[in-house]
Amino acid sequence: MSTDLLAKYNVPTPRYTSYPPANYFHEQFGAEDFREAVTASNEKDPRHISFYVHIPFCPRLCYYCGCNSYAMEKRSVVDAYVEALKTEIKTILPLLDKSRKIAQIHYGGGTPTAIPLHYLKEINELFLSSFRCIDEPEIAIECHPGYLNEKHWLQLVEAGFNRCSIGIQDFNEEVLRTANRKGSLLPPARIFELLREHDVSINLDFIYGLPGQTAAGFEETIRQAASLRPDRLVTFSYAHVPWVNKDMLKLEKAGLPETEEKSNMYRRAAATLSERGYVPVGLDHFVQPDDSLHVALQNGLLHRNFQGYCTRATTGQVYAFGVTAISQLAAAYSQNIRGVQEYIDKASQGELPVMRGYVLNEQEQLAREVITTFMCNNRLNWKELSLHIGMPVDEIMDRLAFDRHKLEEMADDGLITYSPEEISITESGTLFIRNVAAVFDPLMRGGSEKSFSKPV
Repeated sequence: MSTDLLAKYNVPTPRYTSYPPANYFHEQFGAEDFREAVTASNEKDPRHISFYVHIPFCPRLCYYCGCNSYAMEKRSVVDAYVEALKTEIKTILPLLDKSRKIAQIHYGGGTPTAIPLHYLKEINELFLSSFRCIDEPEIAIECHPGYLNEKHWLQLVEAGFNRCSIGIQDFNEEVLRTANRKGSLLPPARIFELLREHDVSINLDFIYGLPGQTAAGFEETIRQAASLRPDRLVTFSYAHVPWVNKDMLKLEKAGLPETEEKSNMYRRAAATLSERGYVPVGLDHFVQPDDSLHVALQNGLLHRNFQGYCTRATTGQVYAFGVTAISQLAAAYSQNIRGVQEYIDKASQGELPVMRGYVLNEQEQLAREVITTFMCNNRLNWKELSLHIGMPVDEIMDRLAFDRHKLEEMADDGLITYSPEEISITESGTLFIRNVAAVFDPLMRGGSEKSFSKPV
């Protein structure tokens, strides 16, 4: 892609991990609104349940992180947080229809593996003793390998996890030091041995766009990663949003890569993975060809929620617990309060610790379906969409009222192939799939006063 096109499309754009994006949530949505939305969700699709648990504590804070994280404090604070978490869970579970089944349980942070690991087992048991599961549910956790020894990895297996997402980020120790990130305590190959012995699926997570990274260096990191043969490999684009985390200014001072160099990091990583038999899925995932995500992609049935990519058959409405956790229901979002102590005070008393949320109208629900379908499957076939949602194609297009000229311009620039029947992302357009999705976003028309990261 030319430098001119990189400059043209590398503009602030929503990531669309949710629609509308979280910065559209508002505080008029409160605890009773959430309670009503949870109850109503029992009558809506998808029927499956996904649980998300946010553990905000970290042994130390990485400068690149845009998540809600806190440096580890006194053990008493961690203990109180976990007890409040259990109380919040026990407040919500009775509102859910017991005939529904668990499809996913996911722990994020922060660093979920920073707390005593027996707590994770206790929380899992709380969920699993209350609901049945679908066949082969995914019970996943994000892991920081810098603080886990062999005993710790086996404790995660004992706690019931069947997928570990291991945050390597980069094999270059200097890059990690600049970002205030600790490297892996055990050799990654040994971690793989331990987890493979217990049939645990393995994701490796990497981030590109940090100070000290080059296209050649990141390609070497990805080459090392592919040699381990993880089930899935994720390459996250560093999002520079210092208004979210002021520590990012330290990375800016250290010197961030130029846009073209960062773009080349992704392209060379993708080429390296392709040579080694991995196939791209969505915006940032690479998987082996027989992976369920790739099978779903081939059939136009890939989906995404706050847990990440999943298949349309296994996706569930997300019920989230912990500070800043976002529940993603059929017609509403709800986000919890940010402060750890405030959360402990409220949740431990059985109060729903809601900070803000959003109720989607019919047009927004339609836009969410269109954007999610396109972002996940790299294409949008109007007839297939019509059959899926039970709405005539003409009505879908009338309701969306998107700018067809904008799509024609993107086709001329090589980002998409465009016909009246279908829109598909091209290989060169992959990095800017967010820009294409924004064409269908009524909230972005005429610009937006909200702040977003750039695609590259």
